[in-house]
Amino acid sequence: MSLTSSSAVVRRLVVSPGPAHEQRAQSVASAAAVSAVLRAFGRPPGQLPARTVVHIGAAALDPDLGPEHEGFTVRTALTPGRALRQAHRELQDGTADFAMVAGFGEPDPHTITVYAVKRAAEAVADADRVLGLLDVSGADEEALPPLRPLYHGHRATAPERHRLLLWSGRDADDEERVRGELLPLLSGLHSEAFPALPTAVPCGTPPGPVRGAAVAVAALAAGTVHKARAVRADRPRPVALLFPGQGSQHTGMARGLYRREPVFTAAVDAALAHMGEEGRRIREDWLTTGRPRVPIDDVRRAQPLLFAIDYALGRMVLGWGVRPVALLGHSAGELVAAVVAGVVSLSDAVAMVMTRVREAVRIPAGGMLAVAASETQMAPYLNADVAVAAVNAAQQVMLAGAAEPLAAAEARLRADGFTVVTVPATSPFHSPAMAPASDAVEADYRGIPFREPVLPLYSGYTGALMRPEEALSPRFWARQITDTVHFRAALEELVAIEDVLLIEAGPRQTLTAFARRHRAVRLGASAVSPLLPARGGTAEADRQSVLAAAARIWTEGHDLDMDAVSRLWTWSDEEDAARSAGTGAAARREPAPALRS
Repeated sequence: MSLTSSSAVVRRLVVSPGPAHEQRAQSVASAAAVSAVLRAFGRPPGQLPARTVVHIGAAALDPDLGPEHEGFTVRTALTPGRALRQAHRELQDGTADFAMVAGFGEPDPHTITVYAVKRAAEAVADADRVLGLLDVSGADEEALPPLRPLYHGHRATAPERHRLLLWSGRDADDEERVRGELLPLLSGLHSEAFPALPTAVPCGTPPGPVRGAAVAVAALAAGTVHKARAVRADRPRPVALLFPGQGSQHTGMARGLYRREPVFTAAVDAALAHMGEEGRRIREDWLTTGRPRVPIDDVRRAQPLLFAIDYALGRMVLGWGVRPVALLGHSAGELVAAVVAGVVSLSDAVAMVMTRVREAVRIPAGGMLAVAASETQMAPYLNADVAVAAVNAAQQVMLAGAAEPLAAAEARLRADGFTVVTVPATSPFHSPAMAPASDAVEADYRGIPFREPVLPLYSGYTGALMRPEEALSPRFWARQITDTVHFRAALEELVAIEDVLLIEAGPRQTLTAFARRHRAVRLGASAVSPLLPARGGTAEADRQSVLAAAARIWTEGHDLDMDAVSRLWTWSDEEDAARSAGTGAAARREPAPALRS
């Protein structure tokens, strides 16, 4: 039972019988009962996903109960079993993102059992506590479908893999004492036991403000811990997430995390599942070590896969217990930021990406150039066919346009002594050439339920904090295909509010390089740390880079979910690793620890 083809129950609540005059209301599905279902878990309806559907399983229905209540679709079935199966079908069909299922008369005539149900991969990506997967394979439509355990991966504590070691003390002397106790343990430890060591020491006590961290393999652990610099971290800067866009992609980006980190894996699968059959082909091209069907720089691969990778990295960081105070995406990365900020659901954001891709491939070929210059210096090189696509830093802009006019501009720039780099892109995004695509995209976006951001979201298209009316506007999102990205201005406003630790959730460190040029980062007021390496490398290099970012967040003073972080060296869903264990799949695999009910 795969995560992408299953629905998971993440919450269940049995409403006990009330006084005698309330028992009748509990056994009849009424508008008041639906309101109670929407609030069953203490969450206001306004915080539920926009595509929430309430499924009622009850033999007796109030005639005044309509197909919609409090802005949510209501569907009815004669039994709780039918209602749960109905919810499963809608979640798998993509017509709903979340289901509240109420079984009236379950487990006895005067109680209601309320289930919260999501797609399994999205439940894992959201770090929900999964009670089980709905098994709807039975022929009896009336019976309640049984819940099967969520098996997702297995233990894989290979001693040759990098892992994270964290320690802390109340003051400098205490930190030195803790480190001194850790070093002899590492020196005499058998390598097979290295992955099983606690992530943070001392155990069982709150971490202190003087902190140290090391990323190492077993053979080098003692020396790495000995050389690590302790940091006083009693005033941590809050975290802001950066999501890069097209131009940051490269072959095999973040491949070392897939099937080696559970939240990242589930989030990639969830995003690609919404792309249907094309999502399967994108995954195959991404994971292949040979020649892909479609090159990575083609918009049909770059944008959908980059969206999935950025989204999965963001979910992974959130799964560590990090709560960002701000989000900023560059170009297509702004759609990922919008998902994290609650502006749009994952399924709708994926639909937006695929619409952009569909319309982009209809535009004549073009491209983008990165130029080491200011926006003012570019004025003589612009015309109706070549525009400033992005202003990324003080001396870093991008131009975009149709192929021939852009090539002519490139030749002039080089002749005039400018440093020019071709951006890996096959479409002239952020230029007037994309206007027909923008108009077509807007028509599709009008059917998407946008919401106001629940987290501060800085927009590269305005260079400022996104206003509610912008977040709710299909035109605003459609114009992103043609409009200039003002990343520098948006970053300027973000770091002007307060000093922050910027974490780039994407490949290649493009935004990290831009941020390092900012005065606030150069002076040390704010800081930036990438999650992934600057260029493609080994699978272990991907994991080592992510662990280094986790260490940076820890030494900044933020507490981490140690179980979640430790899965980077103790969890695997790789088929070859499973086969080498020499036992059956069911025996090998075990539920992910954080997802037990």
